[in-house]
Amino acid sequence: MRILGLDYGSKRIGVAVCDELGMTAQGLATITRKNRRHDLEEIAGFIRTYNVDKIVIGYPIRLDGTEGIQCEKVGKFASLLESTFSLPVIKWDETLSTKEAEEILIRANMRRDKRKNIVDRVAASLILQGYLDSQESHKKSQ
Repeated sequence: MRILGLDYGSKRIGVAVCDELGMTAQGLATITRKNRRHDLEEIAGFIRTYNVDKIVIGYPIRLDGTEGIQCEKVGKFASLLESTFSLPVIKWDETLSTKEAEEILIRANMRRDKRKNIVDRVAASLILQGYLDSQESHKKSQ
């Protein structure tokens, strides 16, 4: 089962995919948002290429556990993905994933201009990996 991970933002969408065993996530691309049709076409290409069965989208819950306006935007986009692709879409807590991705890239001594181009796909891979890890630990506890 292949799962697509998305880090949805107002300007860019980070994209990641897991391996066929559902164990590891890898960043694929960053979609520069133009309009809904363009965004969906780009995502459709990844779904076809990787034969995706499920989508995990980062859900930006605030540190205090509440949902803000960005959660509403992500929720609407998740519903659009479900209806467009007829795939299950899982909203996954992405708290601080972009900050964590930025820190990883800084530790790797990546220049600021290069970080901007890949931070979203790294964040998408962190979101997806978090989901995959939770599924693995859920399997072990059964």
